[in-house]
Amino acid sequence: MSIIADRIKRIKLSPSVAARGIIAELREQGRSIIDLTIGEPDFSTPAHICEAAKRAIDNGQTKYPPAQGVAALRKAIAARLQLENGIDYPIGQIIVSTGGKQVLFNALAATLNEGDEVIVPSPYWVSYPDMVLVNGGEPVIAQTDLASGYKLTPEVLEAAITPRTKWLIFNAPSNPTGAVYSAEELRALADVLVRHPHVWVMTDDMYARLSFIDRAPSYILAVAPELADRTLLVNGVSKAYAMTGWRIGYGAGPAGLVGAMAILQSQSTSGASSISQAAALEALTGPQGCVDEFAAIFRERCEVACDLLASVPGLTLIRPEGAFYAFPDCAALIGKRTPDGAVIRNDEDLCLFFLRDAGVAVISGTAYGAPGTFRLSFAASLDDIRAGCLGIRAACEKLV
Repeated sequence: MSIIADRIKRIKLSPSVAARGIIAELREQGRSIIDLTIGEPDFSTPAHICEAAKRAIDNGQTKYPPAQGVAALRKAIAARLQLENGIDYPIGQIIVSTGGKQVLFNALAATLNEGDEVIVPSPYWVSYPDMVLVNGGEPVIAQTDLASGYKLTPEVLEAAITPRTKWLIFNAPSNPTGAVYSAEELRALADVLVRHPHVWVMTDDMYARLSFIDRAPSYILAVAPELADRTLLVNGVSKAYAMTGWRIGYGAGPAGLVGAMAILQSQSTSGASSISQAAALEALTGPQGCVDEFAAIFRERCEVACDLLASVPGLTLIRPEGAFYAFPDCAALIGKRTPDGAVIRNDEDLCLFFLRDAGVAVISGTAYGAPGTFRLSFAASLDDIRAGCLGIRAACEKLV
């Protein structure tokens, strides 16, 4: 009898972890690899945030923190959420966890019974379906496409809802597509959800402040506050403040849900690092210019990458409006042959060809539930982005 639980056998290794293994192997062989797979900002955490963490250490803030999060940080989160969503959350309805991923996981673990369905729009962040599976649920993939700009439409959402649906996981700006929804598009989705009061909404806003468009980002509760009693807002400091390693995420929602998540967290990781919480408090309440600076840099990189990718034969690209990824469609290249006669059978073959022929690492779209695509990250220098996109173009020009 295997010691490994059956539910664990249903999930798989993160594709980004697998990609890093191949990259490391090639680099050990002396290959120069441009890594455009990275899902975290390549900036250092701003100095004023680091200084706050140092002060916390010097002041002895090194004891166990409250399991649900330090009160001062939850108050700062409440202020940020009121500004962004127009909803007032008491701090009892806010939880701080070890990264946004733990917030998502805790919510699913606290609510899913065997066979409950969770709607996951595709393309999706790779962890969503596996987190549903490991907690006993069934992911229902709501397929979007190039024609819709990889955005969930009311018609697709309506078709995915069944009596067993418990959650819709909603992510914008999207990882991996960079899709951003207008207020009108969110209202149309909300109208569907209003007709199905048993469906809860988990809105992953981790990239919300990294937007390339001139209008302010739209949040679903800002346009549909009537959904607040069945919505969990998920965010954190990782992407906007370049704090991925600090591992601070937060959630806000109805008291009963957040209370259940807090009980679960008290019996698993307990409170997130007290030092990291001090840093997150400074991030949310201190100078915000770093966020605008990071967003401007990503916007410039996006423009450079998209201009180059638009010239690549066989690729079709919708310009992303947020996050820091491009997500080209490469379906026209499937079935072509490499110079040595090998057939490109799918997007995974194509990404391996880019890696071995051009020394450029990207992640295949199959990992995101979208075969015939790939994800390219802007979390690299402009020089590497230019060289990587030119390498991809040169590789594609070799295919026949």
